[in-house]
Amino acid sequence: MAGAILRRGPDDHGVWVDPECSVALAHRRLSIIDLSPAGHQPMVSESGRLVITFNGEIYNYAELRGELERTGSAPAWRGRSDTEVLLSAIAAWGVRPTLERAVGMFAFGLWDRRERTLVLARDRLGEKPLYYGWSGRTFVFGSELSALTALPGWRGEIDRGALSLLLRLNYIPAPHTIYKGIAKLAPGTFLTLAAGQREGHIETYWDAAQIADRGSRNSFRGTPEEAVERTDALLRQSLKGQMIADVPLGAFLSGGIDSSTIVALMQALSPHPVRTFSIGFNEAGYDEAPQARAVARHLGTDHTELYVTMDDAMAVVPQLPSLYSEPFADVSQIPTAIVSRLARRDVTVALTGDGGDELFSGYTRYHLADRLRPWLSRLPASLRQASSDFARHVSPQAWDRLVGGPARLLPERLRPPQHIGDKIHKASHVIRHGSAPDIYRALVSLWQHPEDAVIGGTEPAIPLTDGSSARSFAEPMRHMMYLDLVGYLPDDILVKVDRASMAVGLEARVPMLDHRLVEFTWSLPLDLLRRDGQSKWLLRQVLDRYVPHALIERPKMGFGVPLDSWLRGGLRDWAENLLDPRRLAEEGLFHPEVIRAAWQAHLDGNRNLQYQLWSVLMFQAWNEARGAGSSQQ
Repeated sequence: MAGAILRRGPDDHGVWVDPECSVALAHRRLSIIDLSPAGHQPMVSESGRLVITFNGEIYNYAELRGELERTGSAPAWRGRSDTEVLLSAIAAWGVRPTLERAVGMFAFGLWDRRERTLVLARDRLGEKPLYYGWSGRTFVFGSELSALTALPGWRGEIDRGALSLLLRLNYIPAPHTIYKGIAKLAPGTFLTLAAGQREGHIETYWDAAQIADRGSRNSFRGTPEEAVERTDALLRQSLKGQMIADVPLGAFLSGGIDSSTIVALMQALSPHPVRTFSIGFNEAGYDEAPQARAVARHLGTDHTELYVTMDDAMAVVPQLPSLYSEPFADVSQIPTAIVSRLARRDVTVALTGDGGDELFSGYTRYHLADRLRPWLSRLPASLRQASSDFARHVSPQAWDRLVGGPARLLPERLRPPQHIGDKIHKASHVIRHGSAPDIYRALVSLWQHPEDAVIGGTEPAIPLTDGSSARSFAEPMRHMMYLDLVGYLPDDILVKVDRASMAVGLEARVPMLDHRLVEFTWSLPLDLLRRDGQSKWLLRQVLDRYVPHALIERPKMGFGVPLDSWLRGGLRDWAENLLDPRRLAEEGLFHPEVIRAAWQAHLDGNRNLQYQLWSVLMFQAWNEARGAGSSQQ
């Protein structure tokens, strides 16, 4: 099982077994703090009572160590690793008090030999993964599903409800996984399972809903200037902890607001040029390298840039099922894998700018949904329904002719985007709804009705679809931000970064997600996050202190690839094999006629269904690799 995740920890390995209780813990180590054998895991406490296997970093481990020493609770230290500090803190204070004190990203399994209990815990925002469940009579857990599936006798049954969620969202949200009976531990929680029990007890030690509620009740009362100063100070506090490493450290730099802010502050805190990394494409509309280069030059970083051909990028696609041991279909996984590989040549730790959109209200969809809601809510439901039906009754290609043809006479800046018909069909699902939660769900859903494509695919309820959390938010935009904080961020963004980086033995750290900064941003009024139609206003003010406004101010590009043309070109044969109608029928998971109709419409150029098809293709590729692995075993 540990060998299955060798890439996550290539530097050391260990196994600890308690034959009396039939308990075994294994660990693969990526050495970051204290590279000596004193950091070896699984690690046993000084008393011999506790044993831990720990993934991640405790950024305030020095402060915790000092507190243990001041209170006389410190052991005779064997080394200076954060693992030993965490284990000693749990021995002295208990699990929950330690988790509430710890600042970091982590997942761990802890066996208490005296109480005969296993504790699984995960960090507050979900930066590090933790899967668990039963395989027959054996309770298993691990950082990736590949560790669980290596267990002898493994019988994994596909969860069709989870597959439906994959088609809706391009990811599978916690606590669900692609396998029945296997779950993801939710961020900010820990599970306790006693020997002889079948069901564990889950407790929450950091609750995003409570943080949001507390922030609204104790709103920031200071001036905008004071908010900028406080944000700057909290980011610096986060970075001081996250820049600690006994190995080379650098950062991803796209030239956008989030990564540029992180790099600017890193450089302000560092006496030496910070190592920064970016990739570029020769294709217009996908190349962020010039902006990253300009920011790096201004800040004086030691910058590495790699231009990638589309053939290079497409070559990553066959590797994705092994990188992501659970089906995952955010197409920016491809450039993320490439930039991770680039950075790993020179550093072992890389900081990222992820989290800025969720904390500082950066996504365009927040503004769009907020603008649409009052207008749509005033329309009678019958009129919304009729408008939606009419928009969908006209085919996308007909809309392209109706709107796109005359638009060619307009100046380029006023022309609608390509495939306007697809966007009108997307909008047809949005305008059916009058409430903010329904509008937002329609905006972020790829397959609006996944059950039409997945045989027996009844979706389980999640915060995005059940609407229950909306009652807690007076401001619809805050509710959207909350849904992303507990869903899209941990289950898409952080999954993408963790798997792509750990696949090459690179530790990615996310300074924006220091929980103290997260809690502060939830106390801020929305007009400090969005002002005069500008998103991430507050973060922009921080960045303006370090980087000229002109270097940053550009349209948001994202981290994408031209998947639509790839599927009609270089990836067509690969996709055709995975979507073969006989194969789909034999596997019995998808309705072949629905999938084939979508595929044909995309190939004909009548519709751009790249993202809907990508979710199906990523599942098919993962399922194929899973079958191949089983036959080899």
